[in-house]
Amino acid sequence: MRTMVKIGILAAAAGLAIAACHVGGGYTVGGTVTGLRGSGLVLQNNSGDNSRPGASGSFVFTSSIDQGGAYSVTVLTQPSGQTCVVHNGSGTIGTADITNVVVTCTQPGRFAYVVNQGSNSISAYSIDAATGALSPVAGSPFASTGTTPVAAVVDPNGTYLYVANHDSNNVSVFAIDSTSGALSSAGEPIAAGSGPFAVLVDPADQFLYVANMTDSTVSVFAIESGGTAQPISGSPFAAGNQPTSMKTDPGGNFLFVTDYADGTVAAFSIETGAGSIAAIGGSPFSSGAGALAIAIDPTGTFAYVANETAKTITGYSINTGTGALAALSGFPLSTGSSPEAVTVDPAGRYLYAANVIAANELTSFGITPSTGEVTRASSVGVGTFPLCVVIDPSGQFAYVANEDSGTVSVLSIDSATGALAAVGTFAAGSQPRSIAID
Repeated sequence: MRTMVKIGILAAAAGLAIAACHVGGGYTVGGTVTGLRGSGLVLQNNSGDNSRPGASGSFVFTSSIDQGGAYSVTVLTQPSGQTCVVHNGSGTIGTADITNVVVTCTQPGRFAYVVNQGSNSISAYSIDAATGALSPVAGSPFASTGTTPVAAVVDPNGTYLYVANHDSNNVSVFAIDSTSGALSSAGEPIAAGSGPFAVLVDPADQFLYVANMTDSTVSVFAIESGGTAQPISGSPFAAGNQPTSMKTDPGGNFLFVTDYADGTVAAFSIETGAGSIAAIGGSPFSSGAGALAIAIDPTGTFAYVANETAKTITGYSINTGTGALAALSGFPLSTGSSPEAVTVDPAGRYLYAANVIAANELTSFGITPSTGEVTRASSVGVGTFPLCVVIDPSGQFAYVANEDSGTVSVLSIDSATGALAAVGTFAAGSQPRSIAID
């Protein structure tokens, strides 16, 4: 008994010594800023510890926090001409530094890039900040470095354009001239899987994801200096049957993939700092026949899927802790035509869907913040067979790629009602299929 007591006293003393060494040491809180172009950004943690990132990249607060302590990162001062939003910004310290805070900075769209499947080209435009109208960039259209480009994304820092080439099984990388918007090849295309159909970059601008429709996989690449990328260990990853679109939540914690042939949504957790994906419990989640496109609201709370064959839109709530999806009340929403594209505006107030009420129309729906349910606001005619719709970062304009008419429709958005009004129609190349905004 005396021996046991003595051991207990020694163990307690050792614990006190460890705790004493830890007090004041603690763990740091930091992450990544993307898209920062303006000056004056000030971040704050727990209403007192400030950080002043001068450029995009990593940041860390100087004051540390002990295990069990809370952290809360906010924007104290916005940079000039931009709006920055914090994701993964609050929580409780465990036994490691916090490194996954993401601060995303945006400004009104400057350039639009349209991939033309039929002409193997990328049309580039300058965006008029007042009207949303498009003007061709000098040198546009730019030749694709692959065959049959079908999807594109601009990285969060606005430095590179990534284009998925369906028939050459690769991804082209273009450097974006920050002044003119012109494109130049940034090296050899990145080899992907068979039939790449969708492409995205994670919110921290660290990883490139490619959905390969023909071999039903997702390839994951670590982005390197110069925009090049190398496959990570374990890539490619199985991703259901015929993946057609992908989105992450705003913090880059989860990846959601529509599987066209299965009529489902596959959900994956993303390993912080590594980019690898793992299916979450309950995945895949039922959607509708021909699940084609997915949109995530800017809070990471709701997801909406366009089901082309079923002629429905499915709505889900997202468990922000696990990434699991649950059906929303009022869904699936029956549509009068086959929906081809969906997106949510940057403020999370409106859902936009192409070919919903009738063919060749874009429809806006108001989103109820508490429930995710939607109510129709307006419908406006666009071009023939609208396949893609994007909203510029200011939320003022919608851009629609019309494959069969070879055009881009531009519409203004009433911020109070979500109502759409035609701005104009602009010529693109043959079979425009996807739009990316910088």
